[in-house]
This record gives sequence, structure tokens and C-alpha cells, in this order.
Amino acid sequence: TGAQQSATVANPVSGASPDLLPHFQLEPEDVYIVKNKAVSLACRATPATQIYFKCNGEWVHQGDHVTQHSTDRSTGLPVMEVRIEVTRQQVEKIFGLEEYWCQCVAWSSSGTTKSQKAFVRIAYLRKNFEQEPTAREVSIEQGIVLPCRPPEGIPPAEVEWLRNEELVDPELDTNVYVTPEHSLVLRQARLADTANYTCVAKNIVARRRSASAAIIVYVNGGWSTWTQWSGCSTSCGRGWQKRSRTCTNPTPLNGGAFCEGQNVQKTACTTLCPVDGAWSEWSKWSVCGAECTHWRSRECSEPAPRNGGRECHGPELDTRNCTSELCSHVVPGTEDVALYVGLVAVAVCLVLLLLVGVLVYCRKKGGLDADVADSSILTAGFQPVSIKPSKADNPNLLTIQPDLSTTTMTYQGSLCPRQDGPAKLQLPNGHLLSPLGAGRHTLHHSSPAAEGADFVARLSTQSYFRSLPRGTTNMAYGTFNFLGGRLMIPNTGISLLIPPDAIPRGKIYEVYLTLHKQEEVRLPLAGCQTLLSPIVSCGPPGVLLTRPAILAMGHCVEASAENWSIRLKKQSCEGTWEDVLTLGAEPCTELYYCQLEAQACYVFTEQLGRFALVGESLSMAASKRLKLVLFAPAACPSLEYNIRVYCLNDTQDVLKEVIQLEKQLGGQLIGTPRVLHFKDSYHNLRLSIHDMPSSLWKSKLLASYQEIPFYHIWSGLQPFLHCTFTLERLSTSTCELACKIWVWQVEGDGQSFTVNFNIAKDTRFSDWLVPDSEVGAPALVGPSAFKIPFLIRQKIISSLDPPGTRGADWRMLAQKLNLDSHLSFFASKPSPTAMILNLWEARHFPNGNLSQLAAAMAEVGKQDGALFAVSEAEC
Repeated sequence: TGAQQSATVANPVSGASPDLLPHFQLEPEDVYIVKNKAVSLACRATPATQIYFKCNGEWVHQGDHVTQHSTDRSTGLPVMEVRIEVTRQQVEKIFGLEEYWCQCVAWSSSGTTKSQKAFVRIAYLRKNFEQEPTAREVSIEQGIVLPCRPPEGIPPAEVEWLRNEELVDPELDTNVYVTPEHSLVLRQARLADTANYTCVAKNIVARRRSASAAIIVYVNGGWSTWTQWSGCSTSCGRGWQKRSRTCTNPTPLNGGAFCEGQNVQKTACTTLCPVDGAWSEWSKWSVCGAECTHWRSRECSEPAPRNGGRECHGPELDTRNCTSELCSHVVPGTEDVALYVGLVAVAVCLVLLLLVGVLVYCRKKGGLDADVADSSILTAGFQPVSIKPSKADNPNLLTIQPDLSTTTMTYQGSLCPRQDGPAKLQLPNGHLLSPLGAGRHTLHHSSPAAEGADFVARLSTQSYFRSLPRGTTNMAYGTFNFLGGRLMIPNTGISLLIPPDAIPRGKIYEVYLTLHKQEEVRLPLAGCQTLLSPIVSCGPPGVLLTRPAILAMGHCVEASAENWSIRLKKQSCEGTWEDVLTLGAEPCTELYYCQLEAQACYVFTEQLGRFALVGESLSMAASKRLKLVLFAPAACPSLEYNIRVYCLNDTQDVLKEVIQLEKQLGGQLIGTPRVLHFKDSYHNLRLSIHDMPSSLWKSKLLASYQEIPFYHIWSGLQPFLHCTFTLERLSTSTCELACKIWVWQVEGDGQSFTVNFNIAKDTRFSDWLVPDSEVGAPALVGPSAFKIPFLIRQKIISSLDPPGTRGADWRMLAQKLNLDSHLSFFASKPSPTAMILNLWEARHFPNGNLSQLAAAMAEVGKQDGALFAVSEAEC
């Protein structure tokens, strides 16, 4: 039979009509053998006289076929259907060689037709997952990806996910989807997503479960906004007030981090105590008058009522009748007595005028005017350093020359600071200023060419000088008169401008300007407060100024009204720090004003003293500027090599101090300093080294990074923090190093330094930071300290101070110079134009462009001699 079948297949009936070829109504399909159960394959064709199965190229025995015959009702053609069974053993015989397949072949009188191949496979599903999901802790709103690679199987397993044994349906939850690789993705983690997740794989053979993965969605705590400051703890005198915040925005959940920082802030407050008025003693009774009455009076002044205290009760004047006979009769000789008294008074006045004239003549003869005083009167120890000689062609210059030989003069009286009110309060003892008291003090003059060391040695005996630096590196000093001048501390950005007429005419003051190190002065900070500027002293504190001096110093704040509350602090004579000005708020006194610019602040002050700029962050968006600087030794005699990374407040004075320190250590500057914006986010600063050739160098650090705590940087009281990377070269012949140093704030942006230099080459220290603007004398006196000539300055002031038509006055000049935000301060001064020019001098000396000022004057519309003089001076 097999031979006949083969012949039939090979020799179809010739000339048969194509319409009578067998047509399959049912073809065999792919099947899977589950465990040991046999599978059935079937095919049906019409018209067909014979149908046989062929499996893997071999005919199936006729006895294994089950055949059924029928007739197609629609065509009347015969229909034949054949079935066979395939067992697991049949498939396993050829396992590994090729897949097991079967195919039907149908015959008719016209020829043969073959069906499609049906593949028979053994189904299975292995037990172990190729990858299972793992437990994780994630922050809220963070994305989550749970991977799952199911076990190997035929047919391939389908995957579904269970959350706490409940089916996860992506069609019902848009926050969830399953990737083609069967991973479960949560777009944004929610608290409700905290659960046990299981990956389930299944096919027709079995169902497998992965190990459950616990997902915990945590919430880090966040601070609420600060409450309002509480009332002062005392109703009279010094006390405390506080404000608080809670870690509820949001509240930490599921092990989330608690808020870092203080939940309570305290600050000192002072409530003025009410003082009730009290009567002074009654005056003596007056002489009995012609009306037969006399009187006496008293005043409500011991003390006078203040701060809401009660007024004195009772009469101020008391009168009563006289019982003497003088009230009704005129005493003989009264006119003569009055005449004698008048003559005596005239004689006394003449004698006093004569004494005053002699005293003035003696003082002029000695070379010092009666109204001239240097700062030794104020400080009991300062000496004038230099007084510019007068020029014959300039009557405005200082014409009084002190006697350079050792002379003495006396001063009697006590020293009091300038007060706004009529009452004068004597300064108490303090480390800033020791009052002179009521005794007599001797004033000494020495040579104006005295060295700085002698100057400091003289001052070291004064009680208030104990808190000033002992060296002269960060100090400038000079002697000034009404023409004013300027003090500068080189390479620090710190200067003091004393404008013309700030010192009363006829007086000579010796003034100093000094920069403090943070370890020398204790500046208490509370809560989120941070030091933004250097601590600077100018003095002596008792100097009386008639116009504000301008103190310029750098700062490191990225200022924004909604992110910062910035205050100017001044140290009192008692040593306590007080807020004298809040930037952006309406000033409570006319003694101080501050203009904050991108890199520097300019403080207008009529009282010299010790100042600092302090900020308090109002949000985590507040940031300070840090300057990152790298230093390394110029030579490497040993195998070890150190790279020092400094994190500095971005002010020139701190950089100058680090440069001086590294010069002593023999270090060299690597690359250009970078600026990093350090945010008030309570996150630390991390530093790490990368891309170092491991075949030449190795790091001796045990950890992968170094870290500087947040509060060490944020307070600003530690001006330059640094980390050291200790490296070791593997051979003494290695002379070059190439690497990268990363500096970043945790959960924030950072900076990278590419380090590439030759350590065998002796490189001198770079002097790149010395700006041209600060090369010169630390003290400039008179016209040399200003860009605008004195007479031209006076013409501009007289031209712009009076109100002009169409606003062509000092207001328009302020607008042209981008100073219109300070109009209220300028308007509060007797000469607003002088304030504008003083600020222009402070900002632009010595590189100011007078032609730009002339252009601004031209835009104001003042085409007068002053404008011409400014342009001529620029040429």
C-alpha cells in the first residue's frame, strides 16, 4: 500500500481538471502536548478519494488513521475527514534534531493537494524566574520600575501582577502600566502604592509566582511657614520673643526623614519702660513785687515723662502774698543799686572778652586753631599720620600745619556720641571706646611719617583697641579735614569714602579702616541667619560727621526680596550687635542707609563703628555664592601629593586671606576659581575625585567622597573651609597629574574642576587676583581721592539741587544713573545731588568714566558750565 501511495503521489492523473483537485476544508493546527496526554490532528478535504498524514517526512501507517466519509450538501461532492493521534514518545524520539510536524496529503482523480504543516510541541514551564522584583523604599511622587523576567516555557508564559494578592489592571489605573518586557511601572509613587507586589507567570502547563517585593513609599518631612513673632516676654526692658514652625508640610511618613534645622527661633527684644514724670525742687521765692505777691516754680523734669509715662500732677507755679512793707513803698536808692550792678556786669564781660582774645592769639601762634582737634581728643592716643601741605593756588586745601615737634595741648570735658534727640547720653565704658571723663587729657603730635607698626603700637594701649587687629595688613589709616578723602584695604573690596564737608571746617580727624577675621569678633547668629559680608570697623567711633560717609564692602548673597531678609548690624559701645537697618524696609533712622548691588553693598553712615551684613533665609530657594579654589604644592619631593579644595564665601577679603596662607605653605593656584550657588536646603557639600589614571596614581582616601556639613558653610562664621585629597604616585618618575574634582550640594547641582598640570615644574604663585582698581595708596586725602574736581562738583550740586522745569534736576540724574529706587533717601538729605555724586564716587573710583557722567548730565538737560567743566576734565 505504501508503494502504491508513493506512486500515486509521484504520478498524478494527467489531464485532470483543476476544478476537481482536492480542496481542504480543515487543515491540521499547531498543538502542545501537556504532560503525557496524546494530541489529535485532523484534516478534511473534498473531493478526495484518499487522505494520509505525513509526519517529519514519513508516512503515517494506514492503521493509525481514523477516516470518516460524507457528502457535501451544497455541491454533492464526496468529503473525507481523517484523524491521527500523536504521543509524547513520538515527539521525544526526534527531540533536539528538529521540531515535530505533520501534514495532510489528499488525492482525487485529478491529482493531489498538501495541507499546511502543523507543529507538535511538548509544553512546559520551568520553576525559577530569570529575574524577580526586589523590595524598595522610594520617595513620594518618584517613579518606580519593578522588573520581572518569567521562567522559560513553551508556550511562552503570560505575566500578570498582584498588589497585596489583588490583580493590577492598567486599564483601571492610569498611573500603572506593564512594559513589553513584563516590568511593572508606577509613574508617580503614591502612599496607596505601599504594598507587596508579586509577579505571576502562567501558560497551559503551570502557574508560577515570584517572591513578593515590598514597596514602601515614604514622605520626607517639610517645614511649615514660620509663625508670627510672639510678643516680647517682658513688658519693660530686655526680653525675648520667639517664633516656631512644625514639620508638617508634609509630615514625615513611612520612615521619611524628619526636618533638619530648628523648629524654634528666639531673638532679643527690648520694650521701652514707661517713666512717670516727677517734679523738680521748687525754685527760690522771687522778690516781692509791687502787687504784694511773689512766686516760685518747678518743672516736670526729674525725670520727664517718656514712653507713655504719666505726667506730673499739680501746679507748676506757686504764688502767695507778701507781708513785707516793700510791696507798697518804693525803697530809696533802688535806681542806684541797679546802676552799680550794670556797671559791674559790663566790666566782667570786658575782662572775659580780653581773656578769650589772648587765648586765641596764643593758640594761633602755636600753629593750631582753637577749633582744630585731631582724633587724639576722641581716642586719647591716636596720632595724625599725614597732613597734606597747602598749595598757594588752592585756598580750599587744609592750611593748618601741626607742630611736628613734641608739643602738648589740653582738652577738658567728656565725649558723647551724636544723638537725634535734644538730650545727650554719655557713652558707657565698652571695648570699642573708653570715654575721656571729665578730667584733663594731653594731646601729643608726632611725625606724620610714623610707620604703621608705630601707629598700631600707640593704639594698643587704648581699651577699645583691644578688639582691633594687631597687624597693619588689613588696616588703612589717614588724617582728614573738610576736603574729605578715602581709605582702602587693598585686594579686599573694602573702602571708606569721606565726602567733602563731612568733617566740619577747621577740624582734623585721624580715621582708620580695618578688616576683622571672624575668629576675632564674636557675632551671634540665630536660626537661619548667615554672615554675608566681612566684619569691618571704621573709626574712632566718636567722630562727628555732618554728612554720611560711605563704607563699601563685598557680600556673597544672591539677593531676592521673597527669599531673603537682609539686615545691617552695628556693634554698640557695650559690645552687643544691634539691627540698625533692614534692607528693603522703610528706614527707622536717617543715620544709616544701604544700597545692595550684585557684588558689593554701600553703607551710608553718619556714625562710624563696626558693621556687618547678616541675612536670614525665608525659603529654601535662598542661596549664597561660594568660591571654589584649588591649590597644590609647587613641587613634590615625596610620593605623596595633596590637593586642597577651598570653599570660600565669595568676597575678595576671604580670597586674599587664602592666597596669603597658601603663599606660606608653598602652594600654587590650579586653574580659575569657580562659583557655586549654595542653597539653604540643609544638604551638605560633597567633594570627590575622578578620572585619575590608576596606573600612575592612587587615592589614599578610604571613602569615595568627602563632605562638609551644611551648617559649617551656611553660618559664614568659618570663612574658608577646605578638604584635602591625598594622592600617591606609584613611581617617582611620574611628574604629571590629570584628573577631575567634583563639588556638589547633595540633591543639587555642582561644579567640576579639570586638573591637569606638571608637578615637577616649579611654578611661581599667580598674582591674577590683584585688580587694577586697588593698586595704589591705602589712604588718599583731598582732591586726589575723587574723580570729580571739587569746584566742578559744587557747580553740579548748585545746578541740580533746586527743582528744575520738567523735572530736570537731581531726580532725573538719579534715574539716568539707575539710582531712582533711592529717591526717598536722597530727598531726606540737605543736598540730594551731593549724595548721588558721593555714591557715584564710591562705586567708580578710580576707574570712573567722567564722560558717562557728562552724558547723563546732558540727558538731564543741564547744558551749563558744570557740564562743560566735566567734559573738559575728562579730556
